[in-house]
Formats: sequence, C-alpha cells, structure tokens
Amino acid sequence: MAIITLTTDMGTKDHYVAVVKAAIMQQEPGATVVDITHEVKPFHTAMAAHVARNAFPAFPSGSIHIIGVNPEADAITAHVVARHEGHHFITADNGILPLVFEGKPYEAFELTMKLDDHHAAFPTRSVFVKAACHLARGGTAETIGRRMPSLRELIGFAPSIQENAILGRATYIDHYGNVMTNIKRALFDEMHGGRAFRIRFGRTANDLAKIHTTYGDVPNGVCLAFFNASGHLEIAVNKGSDGNGGGASKLLGLHEGDPVRVEFSAKR
Repeated sequence: MAIITLTTDMGTKDHYVAVVKAAIMQQEPGATVVDITHEVKPFHTAMAAHVARNAFPAFPSGSIHIIGVNPEADAITAHVVARHEGHHFITADNGILPLVFEGKPYEAFELTMKLDDHHAAFPTRSVFVKAACHLARGGTAETIGRRMPSLRELIGFAPSIQENAILGRATYIDHYGNVMTNIKRALFDEMHGGRAFRIRFGRTANDLAKIHTTYGDVPNGVCLAFFNASGHLEIAVNKGSDGNGGGASKLLGLHEGDPVRVEFSAKR
C-alpha cells in the first residue's frame, strides 16, 4: 500500500486540503495519506524544507512526499519529481529540495505529463496529486518526466566559516519556541578541536558555553544548547513554552533569520 504525505502552507481553515485528499482518493483509493503539516507559513520555502527534511526519514522507503508550498510553475520554475534515499518528492523547483537533501545525491525529473486546462490554478491538486498517484500505482518518474541535471538552489542558507567562528542563523522555531539553526554537529566538531567556545545570538548575558545532550540536562526554565536528532544546533529552554514562562524564542528574543554565531578561542 502506497504512502503519500502532504506538507503544505494551506492551513486547515479552508477547503484546500480536503480537495487535495479527495483527488488522491479518486485517483488511488488504496493509498494511505499522511498529513505532515499544513501550517507552514505561506510561501516559506525554508520552513517547508525543515519540516520535510526532518519528517521523511521516519517513513518507509517507497513513500511519496508532496510539498505544496510555492507550488506554481513559471518560465524558470518547473514542477519536479525527485528520487532520494528510496523516496519520491513532488514539488516545484523553487529551492526547497536541495535544502531537504542537504547537498546529498538525488535524481530529478521535470514533469512532462499531460494535464487538464485548469492545472495552473491549483497545482498541488491537479499536478502533484496526479504524479503521486502515478508513482503509487508503480509508475516511474521517467515515464512522466525528463531528467534534469540539477535543481534550483537558494543562496545563503549554509553557514559561513571564519578562522575561529561559525556564522549561522536561526532557521526554524517550533511549537515550544525552541530555535533550530543551520549549524550542524559535523561542522561544529570540525571547528571545535577541544577549544573553548561561546554561542552568541544577542546580549552577552545570554551567551552559552556548553553543549548539552538534551533538554532535561538543565533545570526547568534554564536555557541550553544541544544538537538535536537531525544533527543541528538547537537553542532551547527546558520546559519553556507559552504559558510556562515562554520558550527560547520569546525569552531570548530570537526570530527566524537572526544570526547565531559560534566563536572559538584562538588556535595555539
């Protein structure tokens, strides 16, 4: 039984998500449809990539993932299906997928299948669903698309490196107010080399100088930094959330896009 997941910015107030699911039910009634989220901020490709990147590895190989954020095609943006680590991803070539794959190998195909005359108005339903159901029935990406040499990439999403510092930024804030960054453990370890360091993201009083393992390493209400399950540096407050003192984003004044800098002592 095929699994088709949905990640969109359509919310749940309107009829859009129901219409997408109805289209899947009509074309492939046996498919299992899983909502990853419909609460991506409108047109926020980086947020969609963060959610998809962290969610898809939990699904079995062969799963099909529709990402309906900025889904429109134009003269420079194609609709694509990509294969990566045994999964298929269907979305627009708007920079999302390279962020999901984090530079790892993939195969990509521009969708060339025949569509109805009204596909442009609601591509998540009329284009992405048709492609997903084709794959769910055992069809191949080669049948409905032509191979692409590369995917469009968004500039400025990787941290930059100085001799004694990593210059990253906050990329995502979750429901609890925890702040995810684009700084990965491998890069930190490579730069660290046993040196002292400080994680800076605002006032000096908020600097952190230790990497913990998980939230419970510190008392409730205390700020900490650790590498989360996806291997990215996270800044959090143990048991922090709205109504419970506030999360790291609120208490530290951190927002998506804000700089997060790891400074190391000079090499001897």
